Amino acid sequence: MPSFCGIADIFAWIALDSRGTPTVAARTRLTSGAIGQASVPSGASAGSHEAHELRDGGTRYGGRGVSIAVAKIINEIRPLLLARDARDMGALDSVMRSADGTSDLSSLGANAILAVSLSSAIAVANHDGEPLYRSLLGGQRPLLPMPMINIISGGAHAAHSLDIQDVLVMPIGAATFSQAIEWSWEIRRAANLLIKERAGNLASLLVADEGGLAMNFTSNAAAMELVVDAITAVGLTPGRDVSLAIDVAANELFDKATGEYVLRLDDRRLSSDDMRELVVSWSRTFPIVSIEDPLAEDDWDAWEAISGQLNHQVQLVGDDLLVTQSQRLARAVERGVANAVLVKVNQVGSLVAAHSTLVEAQRFGYATVVSARSGDTEDAWLADLAVGWRSGQIKIGSLTRSERLAKYNRLLQIEAEEGPSADFAGASCIAGPRSSRYPSETGFRVDDGDL
Repeated sequence: MPSFCGIADIFAWIALDSRGTPTVAARTRLTSGAIGQASVPSGASAGSHEAHELRDGGTRYGGRGVSIAVAKIINEIRPLLLARDARDMGALDSVMRSADGTSDLSSLGANAILAVSLSSAIAVANHDGEPLYRSLLGGQRPLLPMPMINIISGGAHAAHSLDIQDVLVMPIGAATFSQAIEWSWEIRRAANLLIKERAGNLASLLVADEGGLAMNFTSNAAAMELVVDAITAVGLTPGRDVSLAIDVAANELFDKATGEYVLRLDDRRLSSDDMRELVVSWSRTFPIVSIEDPLAEDDWDAWEAISGQLNHQVQLVGDDLLVTQSQRLARAVERGVANAVLVKVNQVGSLVAAHSTLVEAQRFGYATVVSARSGDTEDAWLADLAVGWRSGQIKIGSLTRSERLAKYNRLLQIEAEEGPSADFAGASCIAGPRSSRYPSETGFRVDDGDL
């Protein structure tokens, strides 16, 4: 029987994320002496249905300070959790949520609760003398995820130099995680050179929040064309070796006053039907295997329509639509909307709640993508979550900037240490026509007919 892991102390402080914005960090110390610490990420393109991130307001740090959230941990959460078993994450989560007493965690703050949830889980793994991913696996084989790697950035991550938020690559033909990284590195380098040739030296040096390349494109399609050219330039075949993924981040394009989608580059204002048809046309023009948030978070009818058109052809990922929350996932399942879920732990405020949504999604046949945020930190726990939860896919950002590379490097380390004991998810993890099944022991199967 696993040993009791009593909480001896919890401490918290203000840290800075990759944008230099304050965030919450916490440390949990167990009675055994084991320690775990973690800092939480924050998004720029955030859905309105996400759990509440507690900020100070006022003038310090432009109102983005987190001193109140830190004080909540020390003065309110800590006394509630002292002497409790950190191994019982469900109980810790229940105590914190009950003390908060709101549906969106706006009293204690999702950032405060998540920092404690993460640091406690890491402390337990350290107590047991094993890495976090092993602590989460429950005896199953480790599953290295298929990476979704940012090449070109736009939207809120790159001063809206492009209407859509990201053009990414998924190395669907790679046999290992390390091969997927190597191919993606070559593609990013080729894309950088192509930008230099086409737009001059300055544009090739611009880097967005998640490390993607940024320049002022003449159209959204031009960014996709450039990435396809970069894939070809390194001797790989688009659609066979490497496919595209796009994050439309349609919330950022949606004008609530008129109910239209505004594409600045194309000088167009589109209805929901027109926006849907534009995204469908992109999917038929380019080797796209995954599309995230093609429509706004509450445009359910349009989501249902595009899902009817594309669910069996590409992966349709709900981010702002689902915000890692089981209630919105249940609604999507009922309406046949999307076929994949982006899992961001800070959208729901705790490891327990995020994992519950991931498990439910897999039970309903949805693919799952564990994701970082645009404002992230040098912590690498996200990589362990993806492997330990056997998510199948991970979205971190580009292959530059230390807060991104910390997570990629962690996955490369896990692959090297585990060797043949770990599986690589490969293309079979992607919802849509390429889906077949996850490797062994997960209980989650995605077949073409299930979607």
